[in-house]
Amino acid sequence: MTDKDYYLIRGDMLPEVFVKVIRAKELLACGAAQSVNEAVKKVGLSRSSYYKYRDAIRPNFDLSRKAVSTVVLVVENMPGLLAEVIQCLAEAKCNVLTINQSMPINGLADITLSLEINPDRVALSDVMIQLGQIHGVRSHQLLKRSN
Repeated sequence: MTDKDYYLIRGDMLPEVFVKVIRAKELLACGAAQSVNEAVKKVGLSRSSYYKYRDAIRPNFDLSRKAVSTVVLVVENMPGLLAEVIQCLAEAKCNVLTINQSMPINGLADITLSLEINPDRVALSDVMIQLGQIHGVRSHQLLKRSN
């Protein structure tokens, strides 16, 4: 084994210390704990164990059942239009991973979205149709789709 070998191990097979480190990191990330000291106390872990393993362990997110897609919209510069796009995606149960809107030029702006879509909930084609029907969306295009 080298220093950079990685292994995927089922969570219930991990030593308890690793699970607690992951839980402490999650508490810090979501704001449920304001400091490392508070996080380790909540999960019952020593600070030394946290610092020893914090950079060596992280959760694996299973994206095998979800597709990540990149979509580009050209939209009119209208108040509330971005909120309407986000509302449409929320109703379709899409998870917005990234969003970037350019400055409007000649009344039009580009919006680039990275979306995580669970095909068991909604089809990408349905999401694209819904986005295209929003008043103020001039064009929409799928740039990339994984899975």
